[in-house]
Amino acid sequence: MLYLDRPAWPWRGRLWSHLISDVSYAELHAFAETLGAPRRGFDRDHYDIPADRFAAAVWLGAQVVPSRELVRLLRSAGLRRPKHLVSPRPPTPR
Repeated sequence: MLYLDRPAWPWRGRLWSHLISDVSYAELHAFAETLGAPRRGFDRDHYDIPADRFAAAVWLGAQVVPSRELVRLLRSAGLRRPKHLVSPRPPTPR
């Protein structure tokens, strides 16, 4: 199942949501691709989704839950990857 929180996270003049899967990263990547989210939007265990794609994500089947629930779901599924446990990713070529 796919979940996201409401767009409430400001960055670069926009509001963002977090999109997760409680099944696998493969499910998450496939859904994000269907949504049109670029792979660079993936951050350790979630995708950052701009507010203008929120409605489309819900229409495609993502369930809206509070932010704390996202973390609980990731932990329960064994998919949580906290920042302090993940090595930094190399810069994306432009």
